[in-house]
Amino acid sequence: MQTLTALVRCMRPWQYTKNLLVFAALIFAQRMADPDAVLKTIVAFVFFCMVSSAVYLINDMRDAEEDRRHPEKCDRPIASGALSSDLAAVVAAILVVVGLGGSLIVNFGLGGVIASYFGLQMLYQYVLKQRVILDVFAIAGGFVLRAVAGAEAISVVISPWLLICTLLLALFLGLAKRRGEILLLEEDAAGHRTTLRKYSVEMLDQLIPVVAASTLMSYCLYTISDRTVAQIGSTQLMYTIPFVIYGLFRYVYLMHRQGQGGAPDRTLLTDKPLLANVALYVLTAAAIVYFAPNAV
Repeated sequence: MQTLTALVRCMRPWQYTKNLLVFAALIFAQRMADPDAVLKTIVAFVFFCMVSSAVYLINDMRDAEEDRRHPEKCDRPIASGALSSDLAAVVAAILVVVGLGGSLIVNFGLGGVIASYFGLQMLYQYVLKQRVILDVFAIAGGFVLRAVAGAEAISVVISPWLLICTLLLALFLGLAKRRGEILLLEEDAAGHRTTLRKYSVEMLDQLIPVVAASTLMSYCLYTISDRTVAQIGSTQLMYTIPFVIYGLFRYVYLMHRQGQGGAPDRTLLTDKPLLANVALYVLTAAAIVYFAPNAV
């Protein structure tokens, strides 16, 4: 039982919140009333979760020594010895085979996207993790592929502006994560991961506002773009902009005043105002997309 618990912890199911981006295409393409599209999106989400869990297992196997020197990651199952690397490797292989194979059955487009995600993550693990700036772009690329996977699952074309928003938001979170890691590890940051010594809090405090502003601007342009207005039938999606502004501001506040930002998934699930804001955004966006009057 202890081994199973350790295995589940290593698979990090709480981080499946990232994979909810798969549902973006379903919502904004106005396909939530289509049972076949809903089923395909759920299946795509499940397969993406399998492959992402495999990536976490591989990551923990590879970083076990570094994790043992980390004040928080030292408790991870493989680093602490609660889970053997051999068992983790077997489970990771099974998850990859089932996840990739199953996604190919749904359609080749989805299979190609999930395969690209896995390939990008392996490139990140073995090459890009040690490359300053490119490491954050690799993380952001994973989020973009999640959004694309949802579109491929139901065979729709996702808005380029929505992809740009996803990329920029992921860059924002990735840079905030690096900042949190540097502050947590302090002088041991370079010893834990060599690329961290190439960053500094001052540098990141210049990059983060640029990306945050770009995220907000790109989302504003998405809500009023000709394609979005034509699809939804109104400009009312712009009423969701205050939620995006508040979400970005709240995250910056938590990063600077509460010392958070190093674990975006934990921040999202534990900060009640931020969680409520996300819920209100989703409800408002869904109401506008599905019930807004067809008038600009």
